[in-house]
Amino acid sequence: MAGARAPKKPMTTTDASRIQSTQAKAGNDMSKGSFPAKAQAAAQTNLNKGIPGGGSAKIATGKPASGAGSKKK
Repeated sequence: MAGARAPKKPMTTTDASRIQSTQAKAGNDMSKGSFPAKAQAAAQTNLNKGIPGGGSAKIATGKPASGAGSKKK
């Protein structure tokens, strides 16, 4: 079917994180204006607007989940 598109799904912070991760691992551009940066901006906008599926505030704020990064030596 020519021209048919799947329904739009809001960009989530999880989606943006996955995009950033794969692009960084591939050595691609991560600077301002890049695709990963635009994905992050869209996810944050959706989260701020309260759009369903917009992501998790814990991921968007950059704060580690409880217990993360607190390994004792």
